Amino acid sequence: MAIITKITTQKKNQERFNVFMDYGKGEEFAFSVDSEVLIKFQLKKGMELDEFSFLEVQFQDDIRKAYNLAINYLARRMRATKEVKDYLLKKEIDEAVIGEVLHKLSGQKYLNDQEFANAYVRTQANTTDKGADIVKMELKEKGIEQSILTQALEEFPLEQQIEKAMKISEKFFQKNTKESLKIQKQKLETLLHRKGYSFEVIAIAMNETEIPEEADEELDAIRFQGEKAHRKFAQYTGYEYKQKMKQTLYRKGFSIDLIERYLAENENS
Repeated sequence: MAIITKITTQKKNQERFNVFMDYGKGEEFAFSVDSEVLIKFQLKKGMELDEFSFLEVQFQDDIRKAYNLAINYLARRMRATKEVKDYLLKKEIDEAVIGEVLHKLSGQKYLNDQEFANAYVRTQANTTDKGADIVKMELKEKGIEQSILTQALEEFPLEQQIEKAMKISEKFFQKNTKESLKIQKQKLETLLHRKGYSFEVIAIAMNETEIPEEADEELDAIRFQGEKAHRKFAQYTGYEYKQKMKQTLYRKGFSIDLIERYLAENENS
């Protein structure tokens, strides 16, 4: 048993109190507590504390400190439960304390993974060019359960995914890539897949997007690629030169007819 001899307010934090006790050898600092814990246990001068009571006070104070850390963390933006847990673990908070804090935050509606996931999907769908697969992966990394995730992704309907994929496609084709249409399509498909769009969305978006197929644009592209290939194979002549040019331009995605047309155009120039 020990007796509380004095309780003082901390100078730097008026919400915390220093508790001094006498263990039989005179007064000494014992511990500090939050105001809420002080009131909960009705700590006061002259009160006796046994070891169990002391440990309970310390445990509740650890919960209060961790709770305050979590509240400040949540004040910046909405968080998933796992994000808060990981944050507190980095602060070296005991897992038993973290469990109590998460339970309290959930009960107070500060933590709700379904609301978080719904809001996250809406934000990503409306402010980024990410596809649903990337958004889904990010939510999994934040510890969102599959059932919650599935419901949240309803905030990003197929129609919106296709619309976003089409906008990306339109911008892509507006660039003067100087590449064959075949290569452009391959690169666009890779780009959309990397951004998280499913093959179903990609197929629909590419089918619906107005893709420039004018012969003049393909001719411009093969001329650009042909000049590069010519500089590489300028030392060759005749049949060998033509074969190397054909192989290179075919790998670049141009049709045999267009390649023949380009080579004939160069012969006549």
